[in-house]
Amino acid sequence: MKPNAAFARYRAVDLLMFGLMLAVFETVAVTAATRWFPGEPYTVSMTPVVTAIVMMRWGPWAALHAILGGAAFCRASGAQGMHYAIYCVGNLLSMAALLLRKRLTPEGIRQSTAWSLGFAGAVTLLMQCGRALMAVIFGVSPATALGFFTTDAITLLFTLVLTWVVRRLDGLFEDQRHYLLRAGRQDEEEDYDER
Repeated sequence: MKPNAAFARYRAVDLLMFGLMLAVFETVAVTAATRWFPGEPYTVSMTPVVTAIVMMRWGPWAALHAILGGAAFCRASGAQGMHYAIYCVGNLLSMAALLLRKRLTPEGIRQSTAWSLGFAGAVTLLMQCGRALMAVIFGVSPATALGFFTTDAITLLFTLVLTWVVRRLDGLFEDQRHYLLRAGRQDEEEDYDER
């Protein structure tokens, strides 16, 4: 198999696995919020943290997960068509964090706790801004659209904590081309040391 084909297959499997995890976790989180704890004013979403991780790993491919997370949320909560647009399209504003990824480089973000948390926080806040903006476009009052920030406050904290954890795991919060090259070099060095 050619190296490019193997890499494309690796990327496809990786994106699929993160997509499946996101769909399941988002459905469980929405079910918990709407059925088990309906009186709670806060929600927790996995979409920002998964989108941030995938963005670090694969760059713009994270747009798929931003849309999927919005669709999973809407489906699990029984939302109408307008809500699908608000969440799926609104979540795409998080792709503006790609500019931060490019400016600081994925490796620069990964190596710094502050930049890692800042990056994940930016993804979350951009996502919330996108949803609020889409809601206003659909005629929701700005005061009501502010609810995208207040009800998701725990999501921001959750995203920061999970990012702090995953950035410590080798290769998880890292550009995958860089990771595979680094892992290959380490394997070669270990083989050389064993001789």
